[in-house]
Amino acid sequence: MPANVTMQMSIIKSCNVADCSYNKPGNECHAMAITVGGPRPYCDTFFRSANKGGVDQTGAVGACKVDNCKYNKNLECSAEGIDVGSHEDHAECDTFSPR
Repeated sequence: MPANVTMQMSIIKSCNVADCSYNKPGNECHAMAITVGGPRPYCDTFFRSANKGGVDQTGAVGACKVDNCKYNKNLECSAEGIDVGSHEDHAECDTFSPR
């Protein structure tokens, strides 16, 4: 990607993982940037704690390490936005779509 091209970070449209420390009322993620891990689309930023954290803005995807996702472009998420859901005992990107 040329140095003069800017890419917008994908926002987290919703997160239904209520026990994540970055999840605030209304299923809103407030992590400045999450990492979606690989090889499965886990939210690597998912963290359980009695303390709530994050920033006063809607969370975004900082990096994507899931090689076989059609939205992965140079390890960045190119989806307009993502949804994060609870799967067993972890958080996962529900917007994942295989190439």
